[in-house]
Amino acid sequence: MSHEHPEQDHPQYVVAHLHRALAEDPRTAEQGVRVTIRGTDVYLTGEVASAARRDALTVVVQEQLPDVTVHNDVHVVDSRDPGTSVEELR
Repeated sequence: MSHEHPEQDHPQYVVAHLHRALAEDPRTAEQGVRVTIRGTDVYLTGEVASAARRDALTVVVQEQLPDVTVHNDVHVVDSRDPGTSVEELR
C-alpha cells in the first residue's frame, strides 16, 4: 500500500489502513468502528464512549486521507447507566 497516497489503493486496503490508524492512535484507540468507503467519501459508524472520541475519529481519518469527505455517523453511548439508550451527538 502506498503510504503517501493510500486513497489510490483498492478500497479494502484503504479500509484496513484506516482501521489500523483508528486502533493505534491514542486519541481514538477504537477497533469497533466500521469504516465504509464510497468514492471519495468515508463513512464511520458504530458506538464510542465519549463525544471527544467520536470527534477524534474524524480528525484521524482526515489526517490519513486529507482529500476525502468524512461522514461521522458514530453514536455516543453513556456507559454510566446500562439502560441508557444510544444518542447521536451532531
